[in-house]
Parts: sequence; structure tokens; C-alpha cells
Amino acid sequence: MFEKVLIANRGEIAVRIIRTLREMQIKSVAVYSTADQQAQFVQLADEAVCIGGPQPADSYLNMENILSAALLTGAQAIHPGYGFLSESAEFAQLCAECQITFIGPSAALLELMGNKANARQTMSQHQVPIIPGSQGTIQTIAQAQKVAQNIGFPVMLKAAAGGGGKGIRQVNCPEDLPAVFIAAQKEAQLSFGNQQMYLEKVIRPAKHIEIQILADQAHHVIALPERDCSLQRQQQKVLEETPCTLMTAAERTALQKAVITALQAIGYENAGTLEFLMDQKHHFYFMEMNTRIQVEHPITEAVTGLDLIREQIQIAAGQNLTLTQQDVVADGVALEARINAEDPQHNFQPQAGTIQQLDLPGGLGIRLDSGVLAGDRISPFYDSMIIKIIAHAPQRTVALRRLTEALSEFHLQGLKTNHDFLEALLKQPRVRQGTYLTTDIDQKFGPEFQAQSKILKEAINEC
Repeated sequence: MFEKVLIANRGEIAVRIIRTLREMQIKSVAVYSTADQQAQFVQLADEAVCIGGPQPADSYLNMENILSAALLTGAQAIHPGYGFLSESAEFAQLCAECQITFIGPSAALLELMGNKANARQTMSQHQVPIIPGSQGTIQTIAQAQKVAQNIGFPVMLKAAAGGGGKGIRQVNCPEDLPAVFIAAQKEAQLSFGNQQMYLEKVIRPAKHIEIQILADQAHHVIALPERDCSLQRQQQKVLEETPCTLMTAAERTALQKAVITALQAIGYENAGTLEFLMDQKHHFYFMEMNTRIQVEHPITEAVTGLDLIREQIQIAAGQNLTLTQQDVVADGVALEARINAEDPQHNFQPQAGTIQQLDLPGGLGIRLDSGVLAGDRISPFYDSMIIKIIAHAPQRTVALRRLTEALSEFHLQGLKTNHDFLEALLKQPRVRQGTYLTTDIDQKFGPEFQAQSKILKEAINEC
């Protein structure tokens, strides 16, 4: 087992990894930008090294500086978390060349599956249905226009190295495509250091279903209970739950079997998540694979009792899975709400500022994953998510009630968040019933909430 691991990330996922390393009695090394010098993850780590300025390209995407920090501190492995370099085949290869273990798939597997365009082709070759779209990546606006005309508008333009909703744009008509292509490509380059794009047909209405897997070096693969991530705003997940209320046991088993067969065929290794769209006839279409840990992994941990970060580390250290597929069961229901520093009344504009006061919820079945404390400053340079609230219970009605109560106890002063938006979302009938779809927030609830908030604000101003 490793004696020291470097975390090539920041915020709540860095805190999350450090805590598991502590349980495993493994020393942790944090790397941080100048903007994160006082951050919680820096204080918690056994060692910390500054790797550059606040811009991601100068720090958390700076491969040379991160590897230098690993060599300087004697770290034997690097955990990339999610985002930044977590799906970079180049970074994984550089780790291997430096004889540092990358806690994730190999560079070859990242090139095959971490690249979303390549993953589509691979899954299609192994009889997993995919969404109609481009074959491989598209390099120019002219290529994008040709594919879009063939499959028909609307289409979804996506970053091949993407994740977390970055580098994704819906295009509704040919006239919009050039400007959208340039904007999405620019965001992809800024977020992932890779501007490759691909294109898919929009399938709506649908459920967004994802399957979490674990695979060891002996090619044992297990698929965990699915997550329903359909509550999204502009392709950014807002609230997730497991299991999905609309999936049958037979559908779950069939999808898990297809995923396991495909990943064993390619020799996949470590953690990963395969994302699907389920249409109203319950046909499943593969979208992409995230070859890393997911933001929403805590709800899977809640219903399985597994520590997925520990599993990742053990697999990377050469240990085999101790579970078989027959051992995998879902114990109850879990939901996760993401508290973001953003202003819902002004098109969810990201917020920066100092957290002046922070009151956190608790109680049976409530878990909090966060990387901030009262007095911390939220930087404008990184993702706006600041805390995740996870509720778990034997029954879905109880889990919903626990999450609702937890949100009512949560209070943050100093900057605006999406807290009120989440509270209102949980009251929606389709959310209470579990029948919500990927379009619900963008087409109905989001505009209604913003309109009501504007009316309320005007009424307060008049008073």
C-alpha cells in the first residue's frame, strides 16, 4: 500500500480524499494555488505545496508543477479527484514515466474512454446502444454543420475531454452553430486543456441514468445501483438520487450486465461511471463515460456502504475487489443537493465573496461534503459548488423529508447561493414522485422560479 499520496485537486473533493487517506493511515500532500492558500484542504493535509497562480492553467492544470511537487515530497501516487486533470491521458502517462501511480485508469484507457468521442465508438463496437451523432471528434465548424444536418437539429455540442457540464452547448438551428461551436471549444480548452469536440442528437424528454462501476487489475468488474441525475440546469446536475424510481429490477440488471461485459472486454481498471439517457419507452442510449470519481458519488456510498475513494486507492495499489456482483445491494434511498455560490435571480451568475456565517444541518441520515468554513473566501476562479448535502433513509419519502429539513437548517451569509431554489425544487410534484426528466428545470421550473423571484423582489422594493 502507498505511504504518501498527493491530491491533484482542491475544495471539497480534496477534503474528501484526505479524510479517507487518514483512515487508511496514508500521508497526504495537498497542492494549491495562491488563491487557495488558506483553504480547508490545505490545512488538513499533512503537507502542502503551492503550485502556481489562481488561474487553473497556472496551477491545477499545470502538470509539470504538480509532478514536481509529487517528486519533491516523495508521494508514490496521485489522486486526481474530478475535473482538472482527472481524465487527462497525457497526465496519466507523465505520472507513469515518473514512476508515480495515477489513481485511475491507465493513459491508454483514458484515451479510449475518458475521451467522450472515443468512448462512443468503443461502446458501439461492444453492442451498447449510443446516441446518434458524430463518428470521432469534429475539428471545424464545417464538420459540425455537416453532422448536424445529417442527424437533424436540435443537437448537443460536447467537449471530448469534458465533464461537469463544461464545454456543452445545445444548438437549435444551423444559424447558431458557428458562434456556439467557438464558445464551447473555448470553454473546453480553458477547463480541460483540450478543445476537441463531438456532436450528438438531442434525445428529449428523457431520464439521465448513470451506472457506477469498480474494476480491479484482475478485470473483475462490479456495477453499483444506478443514479438518477435528471434534475439539471443547462447540463449541470442540481440534485441526484439513487436508485431511480422509474427503473425496474429487470432493466437495472440488463443495463449492469451490458456495462460489465463491455468494460471487461476492454480491460477497464479503477472507478468509472457510464452515463445513459432513458427515453419514455425505457430504451437506453450511452452518452459518455466519466473515467474518474463523480461529484455525486456520496449517494452511492450511502446505499452500498462502500467508500469509493478507498476502493480507488486499493485498486491502484494492486488489490482485488472483495465484492462480487451478487454482493451488491441497495440499502434504502439517498439524495444529494448541491449548494452553489450563484444567484438564481440573475441567471445563476457565479458569486464570489467571504462566507461571514455558516450554519450546517445534521441528524440521522444526513452527510455533508464540503471544503469551506465560516470566514473562507469563495474564489471567482473555480467551480461554484461549495457544499453537498446528502440524505439517506430506508424509504424515499423519509429521505426526501430529511433533505428538506436539512436545507431548512442550512444558512450561509456573505454571498448568494441556490439554497432557496433547491428548497422550492424539492416541493415540485414531479420531484416528490420521482418522475422528473432532464428538461424539467430548463423548460418549466427554472423560468417559473425566476419569474416569481422577480415579482417578489419588485414587491419588496415597492414596500
